[in-house]
Amino acid sequence: MELKTVRIEKPDDVNFILGQSHFIKTVEDLHEALVQTVPAIRFGVAFCESSGARLVRWSGTDEAMIELARRNALAVGAGHCFFIFLGPGSYPINVLNTIKMVPEVCRIFCATANPAEVLIAETEQGRAILGVVDGQPPLGVEDSSGQTWRKGFLRQIGYKL
Repeated sequence: MELKTVRIEKPDDVNFILGQSHFIKTVEDLHEALVQTVPAIRFGVAFCESSGARLVRWSGTDEAMIELARRNALAVGAGHCFFIFLGPGSYPINVLNTIKMVPEVCRIFCATANPAEVLIAETEQGRAILGVVDGQPPLGVEDSSGQTWRKGFLRQIGYKL
């Protein structure tokens, strides 16, 4: 077995979701779930088929996000993994529960705009995702001013009353 890391290639402000599913129908069901949850959503989805033709299957509503999804799915190349790249104004918090409820979805590895690396184990059979390095390590523990900032920020952007 060989361990590898694959750095996710994307612009700094683009959010993505990386998950694992179990069936080729994933692409259509993720597409439908996204547009039913946020009708004008701009996204790209790509899925690594792990048997048969073993292609990166894809769909979406935004060419740039579709290209990011295809390119990163091919680079990771782990069986049945999927990427969803979200266009401007779309955030994982708005679609994550819907994605989790898609019957083919087995797990979500991450949902982030941070710089990320995917940890891969490669065997003779194929590749597996071991985990994700999401962002950087903490520099300390928040104090009361940090708590005040966090609570104010969440209210400012409309996620808390």
